[in-house]
Amino acid sequence: MSILITGATGLVGKALTEELLNSGKQVNYLTTSPNKIETKENYKGFLWNPSEGEIDVRCFHGVTTIVHLAGASIAERWTEEYKSIIVDSRIKTAQLLCSTLKNIDHTVAHFVSASAIGAYPSSKTIEYSENFEVYNSGFLGDVVKVWEEAADLFKELNIKVSKIRIGVVLSKKGGALEKLIQPIKMYMGAPLGDGDQWQSWIHLKDLARVFSYVVTHELEGIYNAVAPSPVTNKEMTKEAASVLNKPLFLPKVPAFMLKLLLGDMAAIVLESQKVSSNKIEQKGFDFKFKQVDVALQDLLK
Repeated sequence: MSILITGATGLVGKALTEELLNSGKQVNYLTTSPNKIETKENYKGFLWNPSEGEIDVRCFHGVTTIVHLAGASIAERWTEEYKSIIVDSRIKTAQLLCSTLKNIDHTVAHFVSASAIGAYPSSKTIEYSENFEVYNSGFLGDVVKVWEEAADLFKELNIKVSKIRIGVVLSKKGGALEKLIQPIKMYMGAPLGDGDQWQSWIHLKDLARVFSYVVTHELEGIYNAVAPSPVTNKEMTKEAASVLNKPLFLPKVPAFMLKLLLGDMAAIVLESQKVSSNKIEQKGFDFKFKQVDVALQDLLK
């Protein structure tokens, strides 16, 4: 099986590439940087320039599945200009892949797109499953809606489509955990807002395994990529402090202060999504990191 990955050099892309190569898959990847091109027997890089509509069509040779991870980080201040970058980096890249496939002979049968649990409205009481149809009314919901609509374009080419709604990714380097533990290490850690907002998290290794599982088993549709045991922000903060053996002296950081500091981007840390992992588990997937204390011990010790 040969897989083409966009965003292969990012946090999730690197973990997924390692997972796929270790399972004997051939990986092609697209990059905008010539210095990131490698050519090995089972790992080959190709150039593209989505802003100019340019792509090396050799990247599709022998490929049966595309995993689309490309997209600008949402962890940058949300100016109107940057909001456009967040959206365009997801939509225009998918559109370029789709329009290119329309005009060439190819073997692609499956398109797997990253998505996000920001699709779901903020709630402290609802547990969300994939069949919840109403999108979050904020910017994150808007992003996910057009992101997933771009993925659905591939259905017009009779290509099977999957959308992986990713939760809060916990990893050793980068991602949400790095930002969480920095103040804790400096004895400035504290829950954010009232601390009762749900954080549906996933260990990076399990996230790579979810993508690999969907690819290998050719699963179609929407799947939540979250561990089976979501926790509140308060619980996450306390558990991280405990693993690091650091005290929490400070009171909760008020929501209004976060909104002053971060603007609309405060939604990332203040919104609450309690998300179910039942669907992917019912397909036979088994998480290695089901409890947040086990995940944090693995990542922080």
